[in-house]
Amino acid sequence: MSHAAIADKRSSSLRGASLPKWSPWAIALGSLVVAVLIGLVGGLHSRVQWGLIAAILFVLGTYGIAARVEGRRQAKDRVATSLVWVAFLLALVPLVSLVWTTVQRGVKVLDGYFLTHSMGLVADTEPGGGIYHAIIGSLEQVGLATVIGAPVGVLTAIYLVEYGSGRLAKAITFFVDVMTGIPSIVAGLFILSLMLIFKMQPFGFAGSLALAILMMPVVVRSTEEMLKLVPNELREASLALGVPKWRTILRVVLPTSIGGITTGIVLAIARIAGETAPVLLLVFGNPFINTNPFEGAQSSLPLYIYQQYANSAGSGAAYDRAWAASLTLIAFVMILNLVARGIARWKAPR
Repeated sequence: MSHAAIADKRSSSLRGASLPKWSPWAIALGSLVVAVLIGLVGGLHSRVQWGLIAAILFVLGTYGIAARVEGRRQAKDRVATSLVWVAFLLALVPLVSLVWTTVQRGVKVLDGYFLTHSMGLVADTEPGGGIYHAIIGSLEQVGLATVIGAPVGVLTAIYLVEYGSGRLAKAITFFVDVMTGIPSIVAGLFILSLMLIFKMQPFGFAGSLALAILMMPVVVRSTEEMLKLVPNELREASLALGVPKWRTILRVVLPTSIGGITTGIVLAIARIAGETAPVLLLVFGNPFINTNPFEGAQSSLPLYIYQQYANSAGSGAAYDRAWAASLTLIAFVMILNLVARGIARWKAPR
């Protein structure tokens, strides 16, 4: 016998039996079939119940088959992997159901007319109308909030990472943590109290101020983490050449982390784009087109959805408009997330 054959035989004797690569798929298919049979025989009409039974059978079946073929140690590893997949699928089910329901009900009235017309004189219970005024309001309010919140958040994070030390930095970090968890209605009430003091009427910029308050802590946290990922060696090399610290931050630190910072800002924009409570308090809603965010009431997509549902009085037309506006808002947030991923990949350090 040759040395190669002896080595192959020795290595094969050291390796235990293992399941084929397609075994998880086979176990999953078998678990699903058994779960359907149990549901039909037991009179369980809910597919959610079938899915839960299939998940339990999949985990138990994986452990039993793997323990018999590969041993208990490898079986535990496969069970851990199976639990991760089951948890992922359970988390995916409501998301897919939500998107599917929104698309199914939102496409009924979503067309060019719906996107290019406002409600105007159309009553909430009547068919027709559109969301053009709400789109303009959302873009202006979110855009102004970004202009205010993004620079403040980035500069605060730069201070905390590059300069911050002592009690002031600890106090800022504490208040950023507190602001991260405050409800959106609190930010709206804060701006509303200022409006009442100065006797101001609802207008779009007031909503932008509340959205900026909600946006700042998200930008601070994401930017802070991105700046911490920049190697200190880059800072030290720049400082060793006699470059001032402010220029080192501007020319070395920020360009290195710009991809992550931009991604955090875009995700913060997506987070505030769906806020309803502060807009309801401060912007008040307007069925007509108002392109001036500094004067008069405006609308926005989240506020439009709420008003169509609340004032529908059982009207199918109002429900259809609410679902179509929801689909538009989901598409807007999805586009922002794709843009964030694209920027992160484009600006990632080589």
